[in-house]
Amino acid sequence: MGLMDKLRGELVDIIEWIDDSRSTLAWRFPRYNNEIKNGAQLIVREGQEAVFVYRGQLGDRFGPGHYELSTENMPIMSTLQGWKHGFNSPFRSEVYFINTRPVTDLRWGTANPVTVRDPDFRMVQVRANGLCVVRVEDPTIFLREVIGTDSVVDISEVSELLRRVITLAFSDMVMETKLGVIDLQGRQVELSDKLRDFVAERVDDEYGLAIESITMNISLPEEITQAMTRGVARGVEESGWVNNLGDMQRYQQAKAADAMTTAAGNPNGGAMGQMMGAGMGFGMGSQMAGAMGQAAAPAAAPPPLPSAQAAAYHVEINGAAAGPYDLAQLQGFVGNGQVSRESLVWTNGMAGWAKAGEVDDLAGLFAAPPPLPGAGATPPAPPAAPQQ
Repeated sequence: MGLMDKLRGELVDIIEWIDDSRSTLAWRFPRYNNEIKNGAQLIVREGQEAVFVYRGQLGDRFGPGHYELSTENMPIMSTLQGWKHGFNSPFRSEVYFINTRPVTDLRWGTANPVTVRDPDFRMVQVRANGLCVVRVEDPTIFLREVIGTDSVVDISEVSELLRRVITLAFSDMVMETKLGVIDLQGRQVELSDKLRDFVAERVDDEYGLAIESITMNISLPEEITQAMTRGVARGVEESGWVNNLGDMQRYQQAKAADAMTTAAGNPNGGAMGQMMGAGMGFGMGSQMAGAMGQAAAPAAAPPPLPSAQAAAYHVEINGAAAGPYDLAQLQGFVGNGQVSRESLVWTNGMAGWAKAGEVDDLAGLFAAPPPLPGAGATPPAPPAAPQQ
C-alpha cells in the first residue's frame, strides 16, 4: 500500500451496520470522540434508516442507499455546526441506525384476568394471549422517546411496555364492545383487528411504533366451559336431537356430570352424597366403555355378566357384540338365522370368544332333527281291487 492509499484510508471512513438478528431495533455507530471525516461513506441497507444527532439535536436522516457525506447532502448538520463554506475537517456527530423491519416474535398475555359482564354467567374473568408484530415507523419519535442515550435498543426493552399497553387496550376493548364471553370467544379474529387499532393509537404518536398485526386467543374459566357443555347437552335433550351414538354419549356424560355435581354439592348428603358421586362416576365410565365396545371389533372384552345364576352368552350379531342372552333367546336367534355355528360367543369363565358350534352348552341349538319314521323306505302298494 502506497503513502497516498494510506492517507486516503485515514481520511475516508465507512459507516455501516451489519446486523443478522431480528430483535435489535436501534444501534449507535461507535466513533472515537464522535468524529466523522469529510467524505465518509455511509451505507444504509434495506430495512434500515440512519439518523445523525449533534449535541442532542436531530440532524439529517438517510434511507437505504450509498452516500458520500458532504455539505450538499447534510443541510441540517451544516446548519447545526455552522459550516458556511463547507467542511474540510472532521465533524462530530452521533449516528444511529434504526431497524425498520417488522419484529414478529413479540408474545403478549394478560398478567391478571379481565372481568367481563356476561348476560348468562354474570361476572366472568377471562384471559387472553397471542402474538404482536411491531416495527419502528417514526425513527425521530422512537429516538427521542425510547432510545435516549442507549447505544443498543433490543425488542426486549420495549416488550414489557407493549405488553402493558396491549393488556390495557384489551380491557378497554372488552368494555366498549359489551359482548358476553361466548361472543368474545366466537369472534376472536374480528376482535383481533379491533385490538390492533386500540394499541396502534397508543404507541404510534407516543413511541413512534407501528402495530402490523395482533393475534388473540381468549380463554374462559374451566367452570364456564363445563357449564357451556352442559347447556349444549340440555339443548340436545329438549330438541330431541339424539340420533346417533356420539350424540347419545355426549348427552349421557353431561347428565351424569350434572347428577354428580348436585350430589357432591349437597351439604346434607354427607357420605351418601360421596357414594352417589362415586357410583355415578362408575356408571358413566361403564356407559362409555359399553359404547366403545359396541363400536369396536368383536375381540373387545364384553361387560361382566349381570347375573351368575344362569348361563348367559354374549353373541356376535351383524359384526357387533350383543347380549347377554340365555339359551331360550339364543334358540330364537338360531331359528330366524341371526346366529349360526360360526357366530362368535362368550360367557363368564371362557378364555375368549369362540364359535357357537364349538361350545358344548350351545351344540344342541344346532343339532339337526332326526328323519321322520319311514322316511326313505318304499311306500306300500295299494290294496288290490275286490273281484266281482
